[in-house]
Amino acid sequence: MRNTVVYEPLGVVAACVSWNYPFHNFISPVITALFSGNAIVVKPSEQTAWSSVYFLEIIRGALSACGHSPDLVQSVICWPVTADHLTSHRDLSHITFIGSRSIAHKVCTSAAKALTPVTVELGGKDPAIILDDSMTIRKLGQVASIVMRGTFQSAGQNCIGIERVIALPCIYDKLIDIVLPKIKAMTIGDPLVHEDQPAQRSTKCKPTTTSDIGAMISSASFSRLESLISHAVAAGAILHCGGSRHQHPSYPDGSYFTPTLLSAVDPVMPIAQQELFAPIFLLMRAESVDHAIHIANSTPYALGASVFGHNRTDTDRCVRDIKAGMVAVNDFGAFYATSLPFGGTKGSGYGRFGGEEGLRNLCNVKAVCEDAVWARWLGVSTQIPDLLQYPIRDGVAAWKMCEGIIYLGYGIGLKARLRGLVQLVRAQILSWPAKTERVAREIDPKAIR
Repeated sequence: MRNTVVYEPLGVVAACVSWNYPFHNFISPVITALFSGNAIVVKPSEQTAWSSVYFLEIIRGALSACGHSPDLVQSVICWPVTADHLTSHRDLSHITFIGSRSIAHKVCTSAAKALTPVTVELGGKDPAIILDDSMTIRKLGQVASIVMRGTFQSAGQNCIGIERVIALPCIYDKLIDIVLPKIKAMTIGDPLVHEDQPAQRSTKCKPTTTSDIGAMISSASFSRLESLISHAVAAGAILHCGGSRHQHPSYPDGSYFTPTLLSAVDPVMPIAQQELFAPIFLLMRAESVDHAIHIANSTPYALGASVFGHNRTDTDRCVRDIKAGMVAVNDFGAFYATSLPFGGTKGSGYGRFGGEEGLRNLCNVKAVCEDAVWARWLGVSTQIPDLLQYPIRDGVAAWKMCEGIIYLGYGIGLKARLRGLVQLVRAQILSWPAKTERVAREIDPKAIR
């Protein structure tokens, strides 16, 4: 017998994606769908409606150039209240959702009407644990640069952005000394600014032509962020810089938030539990490796994580015990490679996209059992033993044969397997009368009454 697994296309799939990386979030599920043999309907965020139309034309142009139908990829732009018609549609075979937990509940409820499976990638509260072995202390400047990139990239609007920095005692104060002047020196403005259009430093210093922090998607979250920061400070956290929205003189309509450093954050504070999606560096103190792991696992989220350290025992323990879908050691976001499965666990969702796992996620996994090649050549095929053919004439002998097969195949130890072999031989001997009767029936059905 030859056993194989076949991965078949599902047909038409859908993807409802978020706004924070408009091109990536639009094109990634399209590539996965097409390369697994499916057609796809993409519902981008209404906040990226204009750019999504442009991205769709790029994809359709590529399909046409390669001789494929551009209709394999469709895009639906609508308000969330209308999206239920798409997510509940019975002709969809799978839905990929990237977004918030609150909307995920609505999408999954809608998809359940047609029993459509959903892959869910939600937010995160990703921790970065910095251990305090001697090598890590010596390389703390390098580590700080990586952690700042993970925190402030795209103004913090990154589902796998570093939202919590957890430092051990020998690291904690040194890290503040390194990152505080860097954060204060970060500039706010238009990253596409021309030489003659200066941006402005967040500390009101002289203008510069380089912007580190661009505008956020909107100011809708600013009141919540300011409230969380104020609550944390009132509860004992230390606000070193930032902490509020920024009114840019050159771009008064821009939604800017000042780069923020908040230390002495307690894991139970609301700001330590909620996803911020903002340029806020939260620093938390851990007394030991176990304590750091406990803090890392203390939120409802479990998307990604980073661990910085050079003691293999400690880093291995962190990788093993941190609840997350992805972990990077001495790096940030390295698991975003398209060759790797991407996704989380707990409140960060379930299922994976990216890598082989992502392709297979959009396939029907079919198990196929067939005769081996040599069996077909020899004309050998599956036959039911005489004792087990319906109608069964000797139940005791049939049971002995089944028992012998089980012991021979699954018995623990040589003795058990020999027992199975003996029972099979005995059952075969007992089957001779039944076999003789069967042969006689085949010759003359009336010969045996």
